[in-house]
Amino acid sequence: MKITVIGSGYVGLVTGTCLAEMGNQVCCLDVDPAKIAILRQGGIPIYEPGLDEMVKRNVAAGRLSFTTDVAESVAFGDIQFIAVGTPPDEDGSADLQYVLAAARNIAEHMDDYKVVVDKSTVPVGTADKVRDTIAATLARRGADIPFSVVSNPEFLKEGAAIEDFMKPDRVVVGAEDERAIDVMRRLYSPFQRNHDRILFMDVRSAELTKYAANAMLATRISFMNELANLAETLGADIELVRRGIGSDPRIGYHFLYPGAGYGGSCFPKDVKALVSIGKENGHPLRVLAAVEAANDAQKLRLVDKVVARFGEDLSGRRFTIWGLAFKPNTDDMREASSRVIIRELVRRGASVAAFDPVASHEASRVLEDVAGVDFAEDMMDALDGADALLIVTEWKQFRSPDFEQIRARLKAPVIIDGRNMYDPAWVRGLGFDYLAIGR
Repeated sequence: MKITVIGSGYVGLVTGTCLAEMGNQVCCLDVDPAKIAILRQGGIPIYEPGLDEMVKRNVAAGRLSFTTDVAESVAFGDIQFIAVGTPPDEDGSADLQYVLAAARNIAEHMDDYKVVVDKSTVPVGTADKVRDTIAATLARRGADIPFSVVSNPEFLKEGAAIEDFMKPDRVVVGAEDERAIDVMRRLYSPFQRNHDRILFMDVRSAELTKYAANAMLATRISFMNELANLAETLGADIELVRRGIGSDPRIGYHFLYPGAGYGGSCFPKDVKALVSIGKENGHPLRVLAAVEAANDAQKLRLVDKVVARFGEDLSGRRFTIWGLAFKPNTDDMREASSRVIIRELVRRGASVAAFDPVASHEASRVLEDVAGVDFAEDMMDALDGADALLIVTEWKQFRSPDFEQIRARLKAPVIIDGRNMYDPAWVRGLGFDYLAIGR
């Protein structure tokens, strides 16, 4: 099939590359010439394990191409995926200007039937706006050309996006005409070899499904963070509590790990957007408002532990931070807890030595206005002369470090673990003052 993907960011690039991997012809459009230049030269502008090799393979095979030419991209694909950003407005609602601009561009240049697919995370009712935008533009052109609008939300975990796309738990498709349903069924048929994973539904239900899924996962995280904080006060161990409740099949073990708060491009934005949608429609989502407030507070939990250990004034103190990205296996710094932690430590007078396996460059960009932050190239070098080690992101290489070297390099043997990576009794037995979340 011939497919155009509008937007070559995280979702668009993964979607386009994986569809090309299955034998389709894919053209990825982006308005950023620098990004397209990187892709044409064999690089990728994001970090996602395995994606660079897949891009190179499909470009070499002639199945994947990149362009900044809108007319070319519209002419190329019978299916037009819209995978552009939907950043939050000041009130938390999703900004649809890029989605609707893409719809206008499609309508401006199309000359035959197109299936227009909303892949971006968008509020309920966006497909109607896309449909109206295309219809109005075609009417202005005096063109009577058929088209369909489909909602096909993405469910990709950063760091495991290729696996998620190639072996999906489910493929949600919101479509209301048989022609579009047939096209989408054929498009995803190679991903249905073992059993049918496509869930066809009306467009508005598909749009809401995406927000509901992310909101549920965010709720589980904030719930466990709240319980972990209470467990500390009560002298309970949240890890034992997690096992106890996770063994109930109605609850399960997934997304029950307390930590330093969630971040990234999806959960914070989507929770805010869903809260905004509720307000607009006279249905305040009180649980999600609490989820958001709990997460904001949790991002300062490690700083609270630092203050309890070293005092309110951190002048002259130096702290090491392991992990900057919002989660492992990505360089994504959007809404990362490390950003809040570093800014607050520096505000209190401390300096910071930070290490991340892949996100240091992006972190240096988003924190360029913060003085007193150094980025180390080696995780152990970052420890030299620091008053404590703070673990913010659970990269695998942090799981079994050389604790003797950690103790030798730190000023004092203090580890403040925001991801509960180690067994408290064992690490304390090595002579460390070990502070975790809810343990």
